[in-house]
Amino acid sequence: MAKTAKKKGNPSNTIALNKRARHDYFLEQKYEAGIALQGWEVKAIRQGHVQLTEGYVTLHKGEAFLEGVTITPLLSASSHVVPEPQRSRKLLLHARELAQIFAATQQKGATCVPTAMYWKGNHVKAEIALGKGKHQQDKRASKKEADWQRDKQRLMKAHNR
Repeated sequence: MAKTAKKKGNPSNTIALNKRARHDYFLEQKYEAGIALQGWEVKAIRQGHVQLTEGYVTLHKGEAFLEGVTITPLLSASSHVVPEPQRSRKLLLHARELAQIFAATQQKGATCVPTAMYWKGNHVKAEIALGKGKHQQDKRASKKEADWQRDKQRLMKAHNR
């Protein structure tokens, strides 16, 4: 008889979400990127010690780097490794995608931000998105629209009972 593997921990593949990015930017194009990580970082990610809210993507010499993302090291980290929680991490993207991101970020008000981090098999992937900054009135309009959608769902649910 074959033994069935027991899943432990979070049944979802999502590690962390950046809800702040949806609030501060109009998100347009999304990309999936691999992340070059060290061993202690993977262990900390498995424990959920990741924060994406201050993160952004920089382009340097034809490569993309994830900056500002905090991965808090575990207390039981190895003594011969010096963990750096906010180091820049290389994003693994195709050359065509890098060219698209570079061209888009050269426009005024455009930036590239991480929106999610998740597991895909045994690999950690980051979802990055091109975004244009929102003004205060745009944020108010987005909140008003979200409130209306929520109220509409409540009305439909009450009506269908």
